[in-house]
Amino acid sequence: AGGRFAMAAETMSLKFSANIWLSFTAFSLLLCLSSAADLVWDENGYILYCPCMGRFGNQADHFLGSLAFAKMLNRTLAVPPWIIYRHHAPPFTNLHVPYRDFFRMEPLLQFHRVVSLEEFMVQLAPSRWPPGTRVAYCFDAAAQRSPDKRSCPMKDGNPFGPFWDQFSVDFDRSVLFSGLSFNTYYKQHWIKKFPPSEHPVLTLPGAPAQFPVLEEHVGLQRYVVWADNMVQQGEGHIKALLVRPYVGIHLRIGSDWQNACKLLKNGETGPHFMASPQCVGYNRQTALPLTMDMCLPDLREIKRALKVWVKMINAKSVYIATDSESHSREIEKLFKGNVKVVTLHPEVAQVDLYILGQADHFIGNCASSFSAFVKRERDIYGRPSSFFGMDYPGKRKDEL
Repeated sequence: AGGRFAMAAETMSLKFSANIWLSFTAFSLLLCLSSAADLVWDENGYILYCPCMGRFGNQADHFLGSLAFAKMLNRTLAVPPWIIYRHHAPPFTNLHVPYRDFFRMEPLLQFHRVVSLEEFMVQLAPSRWPPGTRVAYCFDAAAQRSPDKRSCPMKDGNPFGPFWDQFSVDFDRSVLFSGLSFNTYYKQHWIKKFPPSEHPVLTLPGAPAQFPVLEEHVGLQRYVVWADNMVQQGEGHIKALLVRPYVGIHLRIGSDWQNACKLLKNGETGPHFMASPQCVGYNRQTALPLTMDMCLPDLREIKRALKVWVKMINAKSVYIATDSESHSREIEKLFKGNVKVVTLHPEVAQVDLYILGQADHFIGNCASSFSAFVKRERDIYGRPSSFFGMDYPGKRKDEL
């Protein structure tokens, strides 16, 4: 076996079929709606929102905060589907994937009451939240974007409009508010202003949460558990393509990310930039510096970090998840054929997340919420992680 993997490193490429995934999603939704037990209305009220800020990593950060917010107000959270953007592939429309297609709903119940938004709309909305009674809630500032300055822009543009259109939801009136925030300090303010007896369904244009996820909500990741189908897919790829121990890396180096990191290069942002608190620290007063290697690692830094951790764990393979160039050929040459190099470019990015989460060591991007999802999951299970530009998270280079 050792001889086979001493060959020149091999790069694997695999594309999932979008049509197969769409069929699976439709089947999953039908199964979910037909098999769910009849829901009983929660007199404590509900929270609905559109996960309309960013791609999966941002949506996941917001989900954890929204889960905490629902528990704080003791309302049931209607868990929305994930929004997957297909700007570069036909039919160029958003894909809405039920939460349970990627993760199990049951573990969430260990923390707080939840129901899928799909189940809410089918089983509860027709009688309890029918057309004509659908109220939108938003900050005064958000309403300023609407033509009349008094309506919540719930369906203004993409992804807002398509998200609510999938459920055939239109809003009949708006309730505006100000002087509130989603943190615990305002708990009683929310309860007093919006008692569930008068406001049973709080429907918000975006997540009732901050980005990046607050430090106190990071641990809620333990309730986000992969669905059996995702485990089966991920483990199948690991068994077929990788040799343990393996290092998983996330290369966030696409053109949009290059533009974002220019803000750091030009001195227009400080250490707290997007998801960077995960590695520089949440306290702004004591945050470590955020460097360009941590935001946008070049090939030199990618090679350096890989050499450190491949040697450290005696890795036999490297798994690359990327939004752009994988640098697989350069990495193959770096290890002179002694390490297998694998990249999938899956149609469903969650496959990358699963495989990175199971790696013997993970190297992520400090400022990326996609990397942050992996890091949170690995921390829950005690699996080691580092970042490009930061081999030992939380420590300056001069401390080592």
